Amino acid sequence: MADATNQGTTKMAEACPGLTYEKLCWTADWHIREETYAKALAEIVNLQHRLPMAEQWGDGSTSSSDGQAFPIAMRRPVIAQTNAKYGRDPVVTFYTHISDRYAPFHTKAISSTVRDAPHVLDGLLGHDTDLRIREHYTDTAGFTDQVFAACTLLGFRFAPRIRDLGDQRIYTLNRPKQYPTLLPLIGGRIQARKIEQSWDEILRLASSIRMGTVTASLILGKLASYPRQNGLAQALRELGRIERTLFTLDWIQNPDLRQRATIGLNKGEARNTLARAVFFHRRGAVRDRLREDLQNKASGLNLAVAAIILWNTVYLQKAVQMLADEGTPVPPECMPHLSPLGWEHINMTGDYVWSLQRVTTLEKLRPLRRHRLPSKGALPYSQKAAGDSSRP
Repeated sequence: MADATNQGTTKMAEACPGLTYEKLCWTADWHIREETYAKALAEIVNLQHRLPMAEQWGDGSTSSSDGQAFPIAMRRPVIAQTNAKYGRDPVVTFYTHISDRYAPFHTKAISSTVRDAPHVLDGLLGHDTDLRIREHYTDTAGFTDQVFAACTLLGFRFAPRIRDLGDQRIYTLNRPKQYPTLLPLIGGRIQARKIEQSWDEILRLASSIRMGTVTASLILGKLASYPRQNGLAQALRELGRIERTLFTLDWIQNPDLRQRATIGLNKGEARNTLARAVFFHRRGAVRDRLREDLQNKASGLNLAVAAIILWNTVYLQKAVQMLADEGTPVPPECMPHLSPLGWEHINMTGDYVWSLQRVTTLEKLRPLRRHRLPSKGALPYSQKAAGDSSRP
């Protein structure tokens, strides 16, 4: 919670009766690491995905990723630098992957001056959950030709929502003149010979990423910085152009694909709104300088957000079942529109009281709160007298 709310151990010790600063520091030194955060997150995500309510939002095979910028309250940060997109002040980006069932299964603190694209595969391959993602969505900043190629080689369908798609060019294996109708959209011809010459190196690269010998963000970043004459970089770019061309044609012809990508990205944006509310202290400005501390902040925030999503999913399921038992079931067409991202019922500030005796299980939940519906003929809240401060 100290990482999730951006309060730090000192403020958290003051807000937790019975806990001291020394105890929290000892716990952080011995137990707070990127690996332990990942294992704790996997337990929450796996439980949330097994709930029947989560099945209403997707089958668990698609995901999206997006970066969220947080300001750094220092002029000389280590990992974050000034990015004109976010203004003059330095920021750090928390890049998070979220499944179609609203579970944020991976997060990473990255520099704000690099593109999101090299880090897409880190989340798809580096999580400890039981998810089996087949299709992934990003915005324009999350795609390059090399990411298209790497995703295909590793078995993922990459579907970014590309801004200004009309300005993008497609590529052909044959001469462009053989496609007179598409000639204004064609940007050139695929150099298949370069792919054939470097095919063994491409497979070796994909195997290294799959086995974890090297992270995808590291090797893709290196390839992007290589000279344009590098054989492997050129071959991977040509292979990515093939995949991007096939995707562009499918995007134009398939409205279902466009709808799925938009829904997936909207879930990520809604999750970012919840994360912004949880990360409230110092107005969301971080004061850490080391990469490890920034990663702990991102992991702690993501873990708390995942816990809130699990809590909401459990109680949404209970509320839906209660309405069904009372004879007023929720219409099936409305179920996918319910969301576990609300936080109006959660107190972000105050004292944080921890009690090991009050253990909650799925069989012993808190009673649901019932809201009294307005009586027939009552005026809506917006039509009440200006001096009436009562609420419906």
